[in-house]
Amino acid sequence: MKRFAVRVWIAGLVALLTAALGLVSVTTPAAQATAQDHSRFWSNDTSFYRSPWYARPHRIMIPFGCTKAPYYSYDPRCRYPQGFHHGLDLAMPCGTRIFSDVRGRVVSPTSAGALGPSYGRKAFRIRHSGHDFVFGHVQRVYVQPGQRVRRGQVLARAGDLAAPDGCHLHFEVRPAGGGYTTAVAPRPFLRLQRVS
Repeated sequence: MKRFAVRVWIAGLVALLTAALGLVSVTTPAAQATAQDHSRFWSNDTSFYRSPWYARPHRIMIPFGCTKAPYYSYDPRCRYPQGFHHGLDLAMPCGTRIFSDVRGRVVSPTSAGALGPSYGRKAFRIRHSGHDFVFGHVQRVYVQPGQRVRRGQVLARAGDLAAPDGCHLHFEVRPAGGGYTTAVAPRPFLRLQRVS
């Protein structure tokens, strides 16, 4: 009887260690999908948000502003050694549809180098009412430079091009024609609605 109890205890310990090391998944299917698509979150916010800019609710991976995420150089606006993130990253599976929530015009090329290598080679901007909406890390783009877009139109699909931390959408808002250092808080433009 004692040998059986010891075996059960050892089997339980092995199962716990295996799960802790990530060798076996013991999470729900939804958590598994999130875990396999997104390797690291730099936000304490575990809520899921719906937005007219993308399909299905998703979590914030890296918020706008000062962040401990290691991808950004130190910024004097932040507490050392934090960097400054000029957009808002929303964790979502690759291929998630990205929509326009405004009527506007595509103002930058959708080819390599348009916004710089850190945004991915298919990043693009849409201009609307004095603002440029920047979409980074997308894997597929359905619009062309100069094209007018309407509200609800599918613009692109989320991806992980040039993204070190998995599939997500980088959403950034700048004054029209401005660079990344002129970016403003994008959250009001996203019209996020918490769902859980």
